[in-house]
Amino acid sequence: MAALLAFGVPPAAAAGGPFIATEVSARLAPQQLAAYRAYLTARADFERQSQVYWTLVDERRENRRRKHAQQKAYTADDYVLEQPPKYDGPALAPEIAAQVAAAKPAEPDKPQDKPMAALADYLASARDLYAFVPERISEHEFKRRYAADALAVGLSKDQVVRVYALETGGRGTYDMQAGIDPDTRQGRPISSAMGYAQLLAANSVNELVRHGELFITRLEAQPRATSRAKAEILRAMLRRARSVPNEWRDHQKFALTPEGQGIHAINLDADIGPWLQVLKLKGLLETAAKEAGRTSLTGAELELMNLAGPRTGLEMLQPVGRQVPTANFFAEAAYYRNSVVREKTGAQLLAALDERMQSGLKKPGSLDFAMAFDEVASGLPGRQARAPRDDAPAQSSASGMR
Repeated sequence: MAALLAFGVPPAAAAGGPFIATEVSARLAPQQLAAYRAYLTARADFERQSQVYWTLVDERRENRRRKHAQQKAYTADDYVLEQPPKYDGPALAPEIAAQVAAAKPAEPDKPQDKPMAALADYLASARDLYAFVPERISEHEFKRRYAADALAVGLSKDQVVRVYALETGGRGTYDMQAGIDPDTRQGRPISSAMGYAQLLAANSVNELVRHGELFITRLEAQPRATSRAKAEILRAMLRRARSVPNEWRDHQKFALTPEGQGIHAINLDADIGPWLQVLKLKGLLETAAKEAGRTSLTGAELELMNLAGPRTGLEMLQPVGRQVPTANFFAEAAYYRNSVVREKTGAQLLAALDERMQSGLKKPGSLDFAMAFDEVASGLPGRQARAPRDDAPAQSSASGMR
């Protein structure tokens, strides 16, 4: 649709109506041409309204940043109070769309976009650049280690399992990548998000920079030679991660390189992965306590901070933030890309997250995770399970159950 509009409405449209290329008008009957002109006019009006709306959203977001720096409270006047405009004009008939597309001049072949990195790419980069192969264990044992680390830093069973239930649909494996079905292993990566908490590759880099020394100290204290060897590898990873500026956008860029992708593979390691993801969630709790004096969060509130970013999530939890449209808190592209956030207020988004969590809690992976927490809390010994091969994907304990 965007391509049709770009062809039919150039930047300098005629004052008397939308410009229509001669190649297009020659293909359309008079009635079709009138319908097409009405459609272009309506779409152009909508696009202008949308541009005005999102420009105002950006301006008010920037104003809130200034007020935050000055430690001033937000009011309703700091937000856009209406939902984004919706197109309500005439639809473009399929037969007209076909004629417009047929009239469009052929474009030269464009270079294919580089496919998004997949699990195999992260593992290959870790092996080739850092001589690192994650130690793989069973799903249930990974959950037990995750649970033990979570409880040790003050996260609750309810918080962690609810985040897992939403992020993975309640059936994710610890090597699950966004876009890949954890049961069938079919699909195509849609982002670098991986694991129970669906950390992005940039998150892995960021957490390593923040907590790398703790990871290394912990590994060096373990009696196993393999753990101490991992500590040396992690030192090399940490040096490389610290060679770029400690800013989120720089970590995002670095995460796209082979060196950054290799670091992302630590999420899969039995010693490092659970604690890495737990510390990411713990960081949200610490931000809530520091920024808003919140000493406890529900699973949905924790996930809201995880989804929108810590400070933005906290902003939505404030009384005024709960009442205004979620468009105030997201960039335009991110808003339309994520269906759960659209056409809601902050309070409605929080309720939607909780509803999805409730559904995911009933799935086998969530039930197994809850069991792992109960076993750890009660001191029950772990199950003995053979770890998968280093070159094989870990299989979910709920594999095949949907």
